[in-house]
Amino acid sequence: MPRTGRRPGAGGTREKILAAARAHFSEVGYESGTVRGIAGTAGVDPALVLHYFGSKEGVFRAAMDFPIDPAEFIPRLLAPGLDGLGERLTRFFLDTWDSSAGRPLLGMIRSVVGNETAAALMREFVSREVLGRLAKALDVDRPELRTSLAASSLIGLAMLRYVVKVEPLASATSDQVSRWVGPAVQRYLTDPGVTTRMATRRSRDGLVAPRLRRDQARLRS
Repeated sequence: MPRTGRRPGAGGTREKILAAARAHFSEVGYESGTVRGIAGTAGVDPALVLHYFGSKEGVFRAAMDFPIDPAEFIPRLLAPGLDGLGERLTRFFLDTWDSSAGRPLLGMIRSVVGNETAAALMREFVSREVLGRLAKALDVDRPELRTSLAASSLIGLAMLRYVVKVEPLASATSDQVSRWVGPAVQRYLTDPGVTTRMATRRSRDGLVAPRLRRDQARLRS
């Protein structure tokens, strides 16, 4: 009779689960991802995933190899208030990337260029785990739009500073870069005008498009 139940944790099982998690999350995203789906991809019992990582969130964070739990550092970033939040957030990312603990994350950033799995994981992690938590704490309108805009700034910064090494970003100090990029991140996260202007533009485009179609119809007649 074949043995049933939980598969023993042989050597390399943790790494196999992490590889499966990266593939699973990059394909379906965090919200649609499941511990059972990760286990199926890895060929292990779902209980083994929970044994190593505790939860879906735990395996997601481990798959990114992020050195600090966002649930711990987000409150610290928010504690001084909204003023300067974008600069503090940018400096935090820079200090993390520059530290020895951030080297695996830099490896992920370097992989983004030619690896869609790495790109999807990076987008999902920064948008959901970091900026998504901030947006919920700020109670802002259109949080998904705001966090995606802020994520584009931070991931773009990482690419230009660490991968492409564009000057003066590559050699500037983290304080300097934070002062340059922080205001843009702040605006995306908190400025009411960001979403107001986009709503106004959509409304204007909605009026212009039918008028344009009518004019084109007249020209054809």
